[in-house]
Amino acid sequence: MSRIGKSPVSIPSGVEATISQTTLTTKGPKGTLSFEIPEQITVAIEDEKIFVKPRSNSKAARQKWGMSRTMIANCVKGVRDGFRKELHITGVGYRAQMDKNVLKLSLGLSHDVSIVPPEGIAISTPATTEIIVEGIDSQKVGQVAANIRKWRTPEPFKGKGIRYADEFVYRKAGKKK
Repeated sequence: MSRIGKSPVSIPSGVEATISQTTLTTKGPKGTLSFEIPEQITVAIEDEKIFVKPRSNSKAARQKWGMSRTMIANCVKGVRDGFRKELHITGVGYRAQMDKNVLKLSLGLSHDVSIVPPEGIAISTPATTEIIVEGIDSQKVGQVAANIRKWRTPEPFKGKGIRYADEFVYRKAGKKK
């Protein structure tokens, strides 16, 4: 049994949720998001709460139960507060800057890396070693942050690279004589 799926998603003030056929749509101050409900799951809205239940006790229904509840909770949180990922750049000469709507990264490669954010995602650089990715869709924000980080993952010896703000990089000792 899913322990995550059992708890209902509360709808905060300022957020409106509607169900039509197989789609749950949430509207809030930041925008609109929709979630396609799997056919093994039933979703009901009662008393400013969204309840998610499996249609049967099959393995597929139980697998999608907790995931669907989490996706719906992300839709509600996204249209109200939005999501944010912070990245830090460590390394001599490594820096980031915004040029209009394009993120330019200098990462010690033979060329600068240019990243154009997808629609609905905002990237900002408050400092040359900080990157902030914001948006209402949790999956898009995480994917854009992962794509930026992929250009220079943190290495364990000097710690150089792009890391998440809350990420800890285990450092290794170098060669010893």
